[in-house]
Amino acid sequence: MISFQKILGKSDVFYDLLESSASHARQSVQSLHKLLSDATAPQNLDAFVAARREDKKITQQIDEALCKTFVTELEREDIEALSNALYKIPKTVEKIAERLLICQGRLTGADFSRQVKLMDAAAEVVLTMVIELRRKLHLERVKDLNEKIQQVEGEADKLMVDCLRDLYTAEKDAVRVIILKDLYDLMEKVVDRCRDAGNVVAHIVLKNS
Repeated sequence: MISFQKILGKSDVFYDLLESSASHARQSVQSLHKLLSDATAPQNLDAFVAARREDKKITQQIDEALCKTFVTELEREDIEALSNALYKIPKTVEKIAERLLICQGRLTGADFSRQVKLMDAAAEVVLTMVIELRRKLHLERVKDLNEKIQQVEGEADKLMVDCLRDLYTAEKDAVRVIILKDLYDLMEKVVDRCRDAGNVVAHIVLKNS
């Protein structure tokens, strides 16, 4: 006879997969940083496509595991919600890299360092939250971490407004305005995706506290 504890032990696979997904999300942001700051970095989408495909594979593994597992420590809908939220991060980062490579000739002098810093900060907090989820994150701890993501998201919103103000008042090249606005939107969206993932973790912990 299989013990209930043994069945519950299978839920460890979900923690492993979710942590791996959050790690790929963080790595995709770091790859973007390298693309923008390192002139010797490969000027292609290989690293971003690989991260997104690997994350997609993880999402499929989670779906398959949910179909085969009758008892899970985390609720099934919460696992699915967090998995989907995490997958959207590298997917959005890949779109940014794609546009950067397409429009290289029109981005001379553009500085995205502040956006990258905020994206990385948000992705780092998400990774921490997902890792600590296995350790039965205390409610106060998750509130602190989630508040940190909200703060980063607020900074990203303010930066977006500042960048648009400069863009609309100083930039004369209409095509460049369109390109930069599109990139600013996507970079802000990465932070929003991280915030969404953090909210899912906070919801999980709140329900189980």
